[in-house]
Amino acid sequence: MRDPLICAVLVLLVAPNAGAQDRMPPIPKDRMTADQQKVVAERGNLGGPWVPLLRSPEVLRLMMDMRSHVASRSLLNPQLTEIPILISAREWTQQYEWNAHEAIATKAGLKPEIIGAIKEGRRPAQMSEEEESIYDLCVELQRTRGVSDVTYSRALRVLGGEEKIVEVVALQGYYALLAMVMNTARTALPPGRTPPLAPFPR
Repeated sequence: MRDPLICAVLVLLVAPNAGAQDRMPPIPKDRMTADQQKVVAERGNLGGPWVPLLRSPEVLRLMMDMRSHVASRSLLNPQLTEIPILISAREWTQQYEWNAHEAIATKAGLKPEIIGAIKEGRRPAQMSEEEESIYDLCVELQRTRGVSDVTYSRALRVLGGEEKIVEVVALQGYYALLAMVMNTARTALPPGRTPPLAPFPR
């Protein structure tokens, strides 16, 4: 005979939408700390990863500083900037991040074929040398936790120096961190949106 407690736990685990609820939804204003209220006053309405990050105002501020760098001071053009972002979203199957950046990447001029291949977990064909170098660096780093001499040397030559490599790796790490925060919090997609990414084979 099965233990009733075990049965109850199994039901919860397999029930429709079990675990899908946002673990860190917006904090009601009357429950915010003074520092959280200050952040909202400074930054305005917060969505996406900033909702769970508001639990730690200092971390949120640091992450916002990096966001400002990406938006206005990145060493990469907008088209190339989106490659590490999309790869991080795909590797972490982060639905909110992909939903936000697929349109941004398209607007920035990244080819639909490249976006589609990354979405499916494939290596895109017909990339420029810069796109190939960034793609290979990011995917290798995500999947092997390291970068080979061949991949590094090519990135150094094609991108034009160590500063650009650091920029790519920092972008990758920043958006991977946002993905980890949202995956932990189970941040919900905007209303009316369906998950754009299929489960990633492991």
